[in-house]
Amino acid sequence: MRVDGRPGQVTGSDDTSDEAWEIPLVALAVDLAVLTVRDGALQVMLVERGIEPYRGMLALPGGFLADTTEDVDRAAARELAEETGLDAAGLHLEQLRTYGEPGRDPRGRVVTVCYVAFVPGLAAPTAGGDARAAAWTPVDAVLRPRAELAFDHKRILADAVERARSKLEYTTLAATFCAPEFTVTELRQVYETVWGQELDARNFHRKVTGVADFLVPTGTRTSGQGGRPAALYRRGPAHLLHPAMLRPPGPKPPAASRTS
Repeated sequence: MRVDGRPGQVTGSDDTSDEAWEIPLVALAVDLAVLTVRDGALQVMLVERGIEPYRGMLALPGGFLADTTEDVDRAAARELAEETGLDAAGLHLEQLRTYGEPGRDPRGRVVTVCYVAFVPGLAAPTAGGDARAAAWTPVDAVLRPRAELAFDHKRILADAVERARSKLEYTTLAATFCAPEFTVTELRQVYETVWGQELDARNFHRKVTGVADFLVPTGTRTSGQGGRPAALYRRGPAHLLHPAMLRPPGPKPPAASRTS
C-alpha cells in the first residue's frame, strides 16, 4: 500500500487498484455520564457550556483528546478533572459506548467515546476548563420531554441510566453508590432510587445477605438514633450476583425513556 499526502490528510492506493483514496478527517472526543444518588434521587453531573456551540446550555462533561498521543481513558479522566474537579481514580468508570452519528456536532464529524461513572454522594463539583458551572441534577428532570441538553447528550444520558439500572440486576454495583459502611436499608434505597420502584424490605434483605461475598458484616451497628440499631456492612469481593436481582415487573420509570 502506498500512503502519501499532507498532515491531516492521508491518500494512497492498495495493491489491486490505482484509484486514490482519502481517509476522512474525524475528530475524537470523550463524554462522561457521572451518576450518583443524592437527596433520595438518581442524579447526574452536568456542566454549563462556556463556549460555542451551545454556549450556556447544559451538557455532560467532556471534550476532545488533547493530541494524537493521548489515550482515550486518560482523556476521560483529564476532562472529568478539568470540568468538574472530580478525581477519576476514586470513581467506578467504564466505557458506555461510542456515538458517531453524522451531524451530532455542528463543528464537523465528531465521534465521542462515552464513559459512565457510578459514585457515592459527593460534594458540589467545581467547574473549570470549557465549563462555566457544574452541578448535580436529578435525572428525571433532565430526561423530561421538554428538557434539553447540548449535542446528543440526552440520548447518551438515557443510555447511561439504563446501563446503571441493568447492572444493578446482575452485579454488586449498587454498593458503589453507598458509603464505605452501610446498612441493608441504605442499600435497598439505592436500588429503589435507581430503579424507581419500591421493594419489599424483608425479601430484599434475604436476597442480598444470601449472596456470597456481596456484603461483609463489619461487626458494628448504627447508633440507633431515630430507630433500632442496624447492622453495618461493607462491600465484599464479589462482582457478580448469583442469583440475579431482577427488577420488579411493571412499566419503566420515565428516566429510562429514549428521548432525544
